[in-house]
Amino acid sequence: MQQFDIIVIGGGSAGSAAAGRLAEDGTKRVCLLEAGGKNDNVLVKTPGFMPFLLKNTNYRYDTVPQKGLNGRIGYQPRGKGLGGSSAINAMVYIRGNKWDYDNWAAMGCDGWAYDDVLPYFKRSEGNVRGADEFHGGDGPLSVSDQTAVNPTSKAFVSSAESLQLRRNEDFNDAEQSGFGIYQVTQKDGERWSAARAYVEPLRERDNLTILTGTLVEKLVVENGRVTGVAIKRGRKRETITATGGVILSAGAFNSPQILMLSGIGPADHLRELGIDLVLDKPSVGSNLQDHIDYVSSWETESKDPIGDSLAGTWRMVKAMVEHRRHRTGIMTTPYAEAGGFWTVMPDAPAPDIQWHFVPAMLEDHGREKVKGHGFSLHACVLRPESRGTVRLNANDAAAPPRLDPNFLDDDRDIAALRAGIRLSHRIAETSPLADYNPVDRHPVDLNDDVALDALIRNRSDTVYHPVGTCRMGGDEDSVVDPTLKARGIEGLWIADASIMPKIVSGNTNAPSIMIGERCADFVKAALG
Repeated sequence: MQQFDIIVIGGGSAGSAAAGRLAEDGTKRVCLLEAGGKNDNVLVKTPGFMPFLLKNTNYRYDTVPQKGLNGRIGYQPRGKGLGGSSAINAMVYIRGNKWDYDNWAAMGCDGWAYDDVLPYFKRSEGNVRGADEFHGGDGPLSVSDQTAVNPTSKAFVSSAESLQLRRNEDFNDAEQSGFGIYQVTQKDGERWSAARAYVEPLRERDNLTILTGTLVEKLVVENGRVTGVAIKRGRKRETITATGGVILSAGAFNSPQILMLSGIGPADHLRELGIDLVLDKPSVGSNLQDHIDYVSSWETESKDPIGDSLAGTWRMVKAMVEHRRHRTGIMTTPYAEAGGFWTVMPDAPAPDIQWHFVPAMLEDHGREKVKGHGFSLHACVLRPESRGTVRLNANDAAAPPRLDPNFLDDDRDIAALRAGIRLSHRIAETSPLADYNPVDRHPVDLNDDVALDALIRNRSDTVYHPVGTCRMGGDEDSVVDPTLKARGIEGLWIADASIMPKIVSGNTNAPSIMIGERCADFVKAALG
């Protein structure tokens, strides 16, 4: 039986950060468990290959039918393998809004105000622009400016500016509002996942054991304390033990899944599946929040955007050769090259819609092939009011969890999305983007709420930011306290997007890494 000081379950954004920070001084024996592989192949490392990543890097979950989406089943891609979703995402580096973290503190999460978390963002960040009041310059997570921005992405930003919407060169400083080109988690033209930042540099350390291809079946709980983890590697089952404790960092879907498989969760639900109850915790798997997103799409005669044509294919072939030789060119694209934040509802305390501009036509998460050239514009609701759940489909760690984001259950969400889509079209109809003579692929009367709502319910889905299912709080009903320690169970911390009491106003990768950084410090303080 292998024994360690700390076991970290999940090699994703937060798990990589936590494991790396705990292992770096050499004083603790750390074991990092990951169900997927190493994710060290050219498809993962090359940003432009993002739409073509192999099946074994993505769980490819589905939701239950969504009543708010006219009964459609939503798609929920999640990263599998070292780096987790940071190995398959669009690499956009966004932290959220200052208001988000101050609101967490106001909700009872002491020590999580913006001034508390900013030092951790800075510590994690290695920004090519250098260190300043808001940024770190030498952290492990490389943050870069894009070097091959598509002309249509630049036109999008200029069109927003023509509408008197502020140009923003840095969404992570004092002011989030505005439109601009995103910074990305890349280094020298390659994807820089959390695993490349925190784990790979320590791979040869004697005190860090990395076990990939390892399915966690449940936590081992003895007398109210987590003492180890039951795992399956291939056909072999075994238990590994932790003298200090376990950090659960399997993400907003799989962290509550593992807790429930271990007997920690809603008692009635666990009894239905024949799971022995360890701790009745109704909040496990509740409070699921996600950014509901609508993608507007336009076709152009211009071949400037990325597209499926003879000319477009030949351009991409040449770009692949350039990237392999020099790590430059259009294969460095994150696809979500530009975007912005703006307030569309009168009572919003901070920007409530985020846009991602993609210089390509996008349908059904890129799974539907579209001929020709054009561009797409995502609009997502940053602080949705709808709440969903994660539950088990079976008493089996290999079975997908039952996901119900409950999208658009609250009418306030569709009202905000409606306003965001209208602004999307105003930007597309303004020069210089309008000079491409874009043709709307899903025309609708934007002044007709009924028609627009029908289109939204027929086409909207996630923008891949599930959070909240192991909620942090100062109340006893919360799953973890503000030091990320599990309530009611000793020897267990949770560190990933699942602990967010409310979703942040932006992409969730950088905040998840910050959470992993903080958890490492909390564990060090607890264990001495």
